[in-house]
Parts: sequence; structure tokens; C-alpha cells
Amino acid sequence: MPGYPVPASEAEVELRFKNSRFIGTAAPASDVDEAKAYIHSIRTRFSDASHHCYAFAAGFGATVVHGMSDDGEPSGTAGRPMLAVVKGAGLGDVAVVVTRYFGGTKLGTGGLVKAYTETTQAVLAAIERVEKIETIGVLVELGYEAYEVCKRHIEALGAQIEAEDFGAHVELILRLDEERFAELFTTLKDATSGRALIERID
Repeated sequence: MPGYPVPASEAEVELRFKNSRFIGTAAPASDVDEAKAYIHSIRTRFSDASHHCYAFAAGFGATVVHGMSDDGEPSGTAGRPMLAVVKGAGLGDVAVVVTRYFGGTKLGTGGLVKAYTETTQAVLAAIERVEKIETIGVLVELGYEAYEVCKRHIEALGAQIEAEDFGAHVELILRLDEERFAELFTTLKDATSGRALIERID
């Protein structure tokens, strides 16, 4: 699977609609627990605010988990339009919270949808993006005579050696970009005349 864009760091914007303050914050969240922890941190930081509506996408593509909340705003005026923006942004592993300080003038349902949509769009436009590559764990078992040449191949393919065990054989635990596993498999089999054991472990 190729990489996908994720937030590099947190971002924050503030917009005003009829005297109400809408503070949009967004941060990386690779799973639901991280998203919930971030949402809780924003609730704590702006504890005197009227609402903390949110939307998140933990993961990407077929494995993504979405979540949203209107947090007391009229149903469908906050969480749903926020999630629509998140889905349309093509961004994974992201949590967005829009915090509202009520300014005394009601916005109506259309006004609320506009405010939450535009604040979410603004904070996602402000966030710096990086490419996240899916990685896998790989177990490699080989003879001592093949260790040095295989290590050079492993490093050339950009794999990280996380553990080495020198017993009856050399056993390596690697972390590798998922899309390069087939190349690693072929390269190490060729380098050891087919004797290396190479297995995915997660």
C-alpha cells in the first residue's frame, strides 16, 4: 500500500460568525484512543466554551475509523459537516475539534453548518502534511556467512533493524515499508541461494 498524507503537527485557527468565536484545532491521531485523548485535551484547555464539536479519521482508506459529535448543537449542524470536510481532505490519522464560544446571537441551522464547515476547512488548510508509509515487521533467519552481505542489502532497501540475535543462526527483526517486502524477499533469497528464512510477523 502506498503512503498517505497525515498531519505533521497540531494546527489552530479562529474564525468569528456573528460574534461567536469558533476555534478550530487539529492534530495527528493514529487511532481512536489518540483521537479521544486529543478531544479531551481541547475540552480541558477551553473548559469555559459552549461546545466542543469534533470529527476524526483514525487510519486511512479501507481501515479508517470515523467519529463525530455535535456536542449539544442541533443535530447535523456540526459533527456531520465537519466529518464531510475531513473525508474530503484526503487526510488520514487526524482529529479536528471546533470549539465555540457563544456570542449572544443565534446563527440558525444554516449558519451553524457554515461556521463549522468553514472552521474545519480553515484548520485543515493550515495543517502541515507529511507522507505516512505503512510498515511491517519482518523476521529474517540466515547463516553467519550471509550476515554481512544481507545486512548491506537490508540497509539499501531502507529497512530498520530493530533486533539481532546471534544463536545457532543469525535472527533479525526488521521494520520495512510494506510495498518493499517482495523486493526484500527476492533480494535476500538470491543472496543466500534460497537458504534465508523471511517471514512477515505483523
